[in-house]
Amino acid sequence: MTDLITTLEARHSQYVLQGTSQISDDELVDLINRVTVAVPSAFNIQSQRVAVIFGDEHKKLWNGIVKDALHKVAASEEAFAKTSAKIDTFAAAHGTILFFDDMAGTQQLSQQFPLYADTFPIYAEQSLGMLQMAMWAALSERGLGASLQHYNPLIDDAVRKEFKLSPNWRLSAQMPFGDFDIEHPTGTLERMAATDRVKVFGR
Repeated sequence: MTDLITTLEARHSQYVLQGTSQISDDELVDLINRVTVAVPSAFNIQSQRVAVIFGDEHKKLWNGIVKDALHKVAASEEAFAKTSAKIDTFAAAHGTILFFDDMAGTQQLSQQFPLYADTFPIYAEQSLGMLQMAMWAALSERGLGASLQHYNPLIDDAVRKEFKLSPNWRLSAQMPFGDFDIEHPTGTLERMAATDRVKVFGR
């Protein structure tokens, strides 16, 4: 078992994903369940929501919903062709995790604590960010690749309709995942030095 920091250092975007997974779908769902419950949230509102899609539903998301939405806003057919090719790499993955904020909880907190009403949506995003990072790290630790995509809000309504989700669920991000070629990983590990990003005072 690797330590948390090593896991975070090893994790990065994998864009060439395969339609297989070295752990079973049942194990994946159990892992996703555990991570979702373990991650904290502001005021313990627990407004983070997750949908996990496999198989035909996963293909439908990328080849249907996402491509249809992007086709409508593409500047040209040539531009859409390039975008479509990129979407194909996500469709080739084993599955996708969809991350949502249940706005009903955020609205409830805004009513309870009006002084902080403007900041609760920010807190909700922070909670989702923690969940996304934890989920990504957990998948990486189990040998799976993933990347974090953002085709919302273009696809929000279609996603809620297709998967019969509450209108209160606001889509935040999409995480395609699956096996990848560990000998030829994709993505970048270029990171700024900590000395350029961290300031220490009092010692």
